Amino acid sequence: MTSTLSRFGAAVRRTSTPSLVIGVGLVVVIVLFGLLAPFVVDDPLVVHNYGMQGPSAEHLLGTTQTGQDVLAQLAWATRGSLLVGVIVAVLALFLSAFFGILGGYLGGWLDEVFSLFTNVVLILPGLPLMIVIGSYVQQRGLLLIAVILAITSWAAAARVLRSQTLSIRSRDYVQAAKIAGEKPHRIIAVEILPNLLPVMSSGFVFALITAILGEAGLSFIGLGVVGTQTWGSMLFYAQNGQALTLGAWWWFVPPGLMIALLGCGLSLINFSIDGIINPRLRSAPKQVKQAKRATKAQKAEAMA
Repeated sequence: MTSTLSRFGAAVRRTSTPSLVIGVGLVVVIVLFGLLAPFVVDDPLVVHNYGMQGPSAEHLLGTTQTGQDVLAQLAWATRGSLLVGVIVAVLALFLSAFFGILGGYLGGWLDEVFSLFTNVVLILPGLPLMIVIGSYVQQRGLLLIAVILAITSWAAAARVLRSQTLSIRSRDYVQAAKIAGEKPHRIIAVEILPNLLPVMSSGFVFALITAILGEAGLSFIGLGVVGTQTWGSMLFYAQNGQALTLGAWWWFVPPGLMIALLGCGLSLINFSIDGIINPRLRSAPKQVKQAKRATKAQKAEAMA
């Protein structure tokens, strides 16, 4: 297990591309803002007498229609959206690992049942299902929304983990562990799981992106978390307050920009993880450059 982790770490160091550095930087800045900014901003629920005021020294991002500070709302909304995303990503990772790895390793009727259940969940329409559940549940707490989002986002990752597990379980070191009398749970934890860390990391990042976008979509149509501010709830209230019509860009641009920046950062990280999983992706740009150079050389020779 230690050697596998060291190989994974070495692969990360070898693939530390500018895109990975930029992605990690964006994510770290947004996470720090969500963790620290709520301690230094004003109460986001305090109502002032002046509404729809543009950015100023007193309110750096202006105020809403009811005079609430947009920067304070953005700070707390960042924390809420990140919390929803992390909870959903952890739940989705656990479900995908349970049904994908356990079923793929044990095989037999258990694998058939797990595969059938995974396929059923996979074909369920995610967004319509979330809308239906959200519309019938009045007290939509953060945990409930997170569970709904997790239920609809784990199946695809489970299929990937199952296929990888089927490949790994037939390798020599896994068979040697079986012959040595190792218990299944120890073989999964020591021999199989470390080899799936890159795939699971990519799945975690993808689930995090999907969860934040899904929650923002639900909140934007009024079916999001009740009692917790998120980027989607900010966009919902900005839409109801006719911020776009009134030209109050400071109300709807910041949450939309935060969603875009976090999605960009996580996507860059996910692409870098894909490069670790599939070395061909790292060599592809080099091959393209070599092909272009060869084409230019051939044209130069033909003109000469």
